[in-house]
Amino acid sequence: MLEVTPFARSPRILGIVQAGGKGSRMDVLTRERAKPAIPYGGSFQLIDFALSNLSNSGIPDVWVSVQFAASSLDRHLAGGRPWDLDRTTGGYRRLVPEEGRAGAIEGFSSGNVDDLLQLMPQITELGPDVVVVMSADQVYRLDVRAVVEQHLAKGAELTVVTVEIPVEDAQHKAVVDVDDDGRVTWVEDKPDEPAHGVVAAEVFVYDAAALLRELDSLRRDRATEDPGLTEGLGDFADGLVPRFIERGSAYAFALSGYWRDLGRPSVYLEAHRELLQGRVDVFDDRRWPIRTHFPELRPAMVSAGAVVEDSLLTAGVEVAGTVRRSVLGPGCMIEAGAVVQDCVLMDDVVVQAGAVLTACVVDHRCRIGSDATVGAEPAQWPPTDEEIVLIGRESQISPGQAIEAGARLEPGSSA
Repeated sequence: MLEVTPFARSPRILGIVQAGGKGSRMDVLTRERAKPAIPYGGSFQLIDFALSNLSNSGIPDVWVSVQFAASSLDRHLAGGRPWDLDRTTGGYRRLVPEEGRAGAIEGFSSGNVDDLLQLMPQITELGPDVVVVMSADQVYRLDVRAVVEQHLAKGAELTVVTVEIPVEDAQHKAVVDVDDDGRVTWVEDKPDEPAHGVVAAEVFVYDAAALLRELDSLRRDRATEDPGLTEGLGDFADGLVPRFIERGSAYAFALSGYWRDLGRPSVYLEAHRELLQGRVDVFDDRRWPIRTHFPELRPAMVSAGAVVEDSLLTAGVEVAGTVRRSVLGPGCMIEAGAVVQDCVLMDDVVVQAGAVLTACVVDHRCRIGSDATVGAEPAQWPPTDEEIVLIGRESQISPGQAIEAGARLEPGSSA
């Protein structure tokens, strides 16, 4: 764990977690939930990592901006209580679209920058010195104090937290060029042929006054160029970050350790395989707990004759069959003779006797009938998005039914 010295002065820091939109690349898994509400590791949801990083860093004011299916997060967020953010002054605040000003679609933002634009009045009213903006779709550990400390020491107006990933994956991210002095010199969103794998980790630290100034400037420019406000301001790399780069006031902070954006089914399965292989370090430091809101269930139970290999079982799970290289969420039941391999099952999934599941992600409260066959062994690991079966919440597969690799079942389906 990085040792961080106390701030030379005490800036007021606001953390904003952008819980985003529909997460369309996750297909049926985000039809009826916000993407940050997707489970990871059985016990957690994606938003837990952003909130735990802010809470553990001692950030006093934490806002969560939800644009889609807010109710899918509300029970889990529990008013900020799991992260010790439920206080009388400051602490947790969930922002709904109606609290902001109209964007391209009235009441909703159309991009991360548009979301911040709508929050300008609230930010101005609070009067922070520093604004930390982060996505809620990634698994990682970060001491925000270290980023803010560097940000203040350099006199930066913007600090972009960066991470290095394989070059072939960088085409899905915002690629960032950084010079020898740590200054950000260029950013390009989702380039066709990235030159390297240094990308924005979806954590940005702003000087509050500079952020408000640039947002106001963007708003004025849009009013001139688009009087009907038919277009939003897009994402960070489209217009906001380049303004700071042009002035030479944007710097990078390199994140070490594990970082994954779980935005596609193939990455989602691979991130769980990495967890099972012990390659995810975010849970290793007890001084930096990843907190969550978790149901009170009895411990998992494995019956005599069951086989469990390289898997993770959470509370309330019952296994009488075979489970290999899989993660089972709370309350799942695997009956005798059933086989689950290379899968992620969310909570309360029942797999009946003789059913075989391979390379699947199954949403909560689904029932897989006896002797059903779902999915197939992929040609290689990790499988492609097209090889993974995604089953929406509360779906049922009939006994003996065969579901081919790559199938998508909408929430509430029967097959």
